[in-house]
Amino acid sequence: MLTLDIGVGSLLLLVALALAFDFMNGFHDAANSIATIVSTRVLKPQHAVIWASVFNVAAIFIFQLKVASTIGKGTIDPSIVDQHVIFGALIGAIVWNIVTWYYGIPSSSSHALIGGLVGSALAKSGSGSLIWAGVGKTVLFIFVSPLLGFLLGGMMMVIVSWLFRRMHGRKVDKLFRRLQLFSAALYSLGHGGNDAQKTIGIIWMLLIAAGASNPNDSVPVWVIAACYLSMGLGTMFGGWRIVKTMGQRITKLDQPRGFCANFGGALTLFLASSLGIPVSTTHTITGAIAGVGTTRGPKSVRWGVAGGIVWAWILTIPATAIVSAIAYKVSGIFL
Repeated sequence: MLTLDIGVGSLLLLVALALAFDFMNGFHDAANSIATIVSTRVLKPQHAVIWASVFNVAAIFIFQLKVASTIGKGTIDPSIVDQHVIFGALIGAIVWNIVTWYYGIPSSSSHALIGGLVGSALAKSGSGSLIWAGVGKTVLFIFVSPLLGFLLGGMMMVIVSWLFRRMHGRKVDKLFRRLQLFSAALYSLGHGGNDAQKTIGIIWMLLIAAGASNPNDSVPVWVIAACYLSMGLGTMFGGWRIVKTMGQRITKLDQPRGFCANFGGALTLFLASSLGIPVSTTHTITGAIAGVGTTRGPKSVRWGVAGGIVWAWILTIPATAIVSAIAYKVSGIFL
């Protein structure tokens, strides 16, 4: 008979909390996948979120669990993980997501979760409990992922402009209305393949700490399915407050630029997921949108809006770490 190191009630509560975070991740980050196709009027919002959520879930069949492994084993020392560490991490990430959603700030759910893990681990065991290689790789990609998105989005726009320079404007518009559906699908696949795995890693870490799973075992199928479905449902409900910021306030998008932004962002996400690096879909698409905007000149990008978003990126990990450390200290009340 299986003996759990964490009470059944606490285990169920934390799994439910992790899935709630996963749902909120999809809800909060829906704008990343749909902002371009909504702002360019390729799809109505209610249709766009369904399109994105379907491909969020379809990613289950495409990506290996490399990002889940990084979160579960490569961020903090697995030996210090208990129900209080996980509780603190999830509360820190959820609180940050609620605050940034309310104010319409495109922040990173992924880095909120990393910050939550770091804060809880520091509160319990100090800096020695952090796996600096994993944390450092994640922090590095706060800068690398938007830069890659920027470069790839801009390069795609230059290539598209050259290839279709002699095509009539109406034909270009009609073609790229269809191609935007393809690029948005790719981006949603990358979104699901990277972000859903972060919650898979958290629940896997929790099950190992509880004694319900062995570190050498495969991740249970129910965990994988539940995380992808929770995220897909969150995307379906959509975080509308952020769509306008992403879709038009950074730069004005048309059909070709919307396609190039999504395609450049998708390539970045596919690369990161294949390397097992947890990146921010928010950072990636913001960089890609700015990249396609600069092909019309630097003044085409509202750098003040982009700068405000960057400040949110910088604050995410320390802010969630502080909240999660507090949540860790008071977790005994709830668990």
